[in-house]
Amino acid sequence: MKNKYIDLIEQTFDFPQEEFEVIDNELYFHKVSLIDIIKQYGTPLRISYLPKISSQIQRAKRLFNVAMAKVDYQGDYHYCYCTKSSHFSFVLEEALKNEINIETSSAFDIPIIEDLIARGLFNKEQYIICNGFKRPMYIEYIGNLINHGFSNTIPVLDNLFELDKYENQIGTNKMKIGIRIASEEEPKFDFYTSRLGIRYNDILPYYIDKIKDNSKFELKMLHFFLNTGIKDTAYYWNELHKSVSVYCDLKKICPELTALNIGGGLPIKNSLDFSYDYEYMAEEIIAQIKSICERNEVPEPDVFTEFGQFTVGESGAVLFSIIDQKRQNDREVWNMIDSSFMNTLPDTWAINQKFILLAVNNWDVEYERVFLGGLTCDSEDYYNAEGHTNAVYLPKFNEKEQQYIGLFHTGAYQEAIGGYGGIQHCLIPAPKHVLIDLDENEEISFKLFSKEQSYKSMLKILGY
Repeated sequence: MKNKYIDLIEQTFDFPQEEFEVIDNELYFHKVSLIDIIKQYGTPLRISYLPKISSQIQRAKRLFNVAMAKVDYQGDYHYCYCTKSSHFSFVLEEALKNEINIETSSAFDIPIIEDLIARGLFNKEQYIICNGFKRPMYIEYIGNLINHGFSNTIPVLDNLFELDKYENQIGTNKMKIGIRIASEEEPKFDFYTSRLGIRYNDILPYYIDKIKDNSKFELKMLHFFLNTGIKDTAYYWNELHKSVSVYCDLKKICPELTALNIGGGLPIKNSLDFSYDYEYMAEEIIAQIKSICERNEVPEPDVFTEFGQFTVGESGAVLFSIIDQKRQNDREVWNMIDSSFMNTLPDTWAINQKFILLAVNNWDVEYERVFLGGLTCDSEDYYNAEGHTNAVYLPKFNEKEQQYIGLFHTGAYQEAIGGYGGIQHCLIPAPKHVLIDLDENEEISFKLFSKEQSYKSMLKILGY
C-alpha cells in the first residue's frame, strides 16, 4: 500500500492537536475548517486567528510570574508588545485586552497610540517604551505624551546625544528615561557590536556627567536587546550576565533605577518538530538576574520584555491554491501557487525563513516531493524546503481535483516588509485578509478585513 500524505505527517511528528486537526482528510486550524473558509473567500487568502494573540500573552505572563514566585523574586514583570511586528488595529485591540504595555520604534507609532487612547483602549498608567534612533518628529511626539500626563512614557536613549534633544520638549513633568546597551552581536557577523545603543564602558560615566544631577530627567530603565532572541546559548547568557552587572553598577549610584528590559524575543514554531523549553528559559533568566543582584547586594529590578513575533506570529496563516504543475526535468516537479512568495511572505525570500507548511486537503492521497513556485518572473520566487528537512512534500497533484496548501505562523512582519497596500513585484495583488474570532458564546466568527488589492489602487499609487 502506497504511503499517504497523512501517514507522512503523523508518523514523522507529534501532531499538535490543540492547533491542527485533520477531519475527513481536510485540515482544521484552531477548530476552523480551512476548506470552508476557502469556499467562502477563495484564495490566495491571509487569515488571522485573534484569540491566539491573547493566549500567547497570558502564556508569557504565567511563565515569568511563576518563575519569579519560585525564587521569591522581589521585582514585578511587565509585558510589552513591540508594534513593529504588526501595526494592524485588530492586533493592538486584541493585545490590549490583556493589560499590557507598548514598545514603539518610530514617530508614526505615536499617532497609533493616540488613537487607542481616544478610544479608551490605553491609559496613562500603562508603559510606552520608545526605542529606535529618534528624529525630530519622534522626539516631539514623545514630549507631547509626557506633557499630557503619560508619565510612564520612557524614551530609551540610543546614543550619547539624544538626551539634549528632550531639553526643550518637556515642561514641568520630570521625564523618565532608559539607556540601551550596545550589546555584542553573535559572532557570525562581520562586526561584533550593535549599531544600536551606548557602549558598556560609556554608560556609567554618561550617567554621572549628564543625568545624575539633571533635575529634568530620571533614569528608570536599562535596556538590552539581542538580535538572535532569547536562546539557551553561551552567547545569550554571557550578554545577559554583562547587562545585569551593568544594572547593578548603576543601581549603586542611581537609586531611582528600577527596571531591566531584556528585549529580544521568544521564538515561535516554524516547524512541526520545533522544540523549545519556554519554562526553563523563563526560570533561568529570572534566577540568574536574582543571583547576580544578590551577589552585588542590590534589589532585583522589575523585568520588562518586548515580545512581538511571539505575540502575533502564531496567529497568522496564508492559504494558496495549486493552480498547475510543471515538470522541468527528471528531478524537479514544480507546483505553481496562485500568488507570490516574495510578495506575500517576503521573509521566505529575504532571510530564507521557514514556516509550517501543510496541505489543506487530499490527506488521503499519496505524496511526492515538489518545489513551490510563485507567479512573479523572478527566479527567487519559490519555496523548496521546510524547517525540519531540505524538501517539501505534498499530496500528488491531480488536475481533476483542486489542491490547497497553507503556510502557518506568518502573523509577524510579513505585511510590513512586503509593503501592505503598496506596489507588489510584477503587480501581483495582495490577497484578501480575513479575521477569525470567537464571539461571546465562543462561536467562531469571520470578518473580511481587506479585499484583494485592486488594479485601480496600484495605478493610483503609480500616478495613472
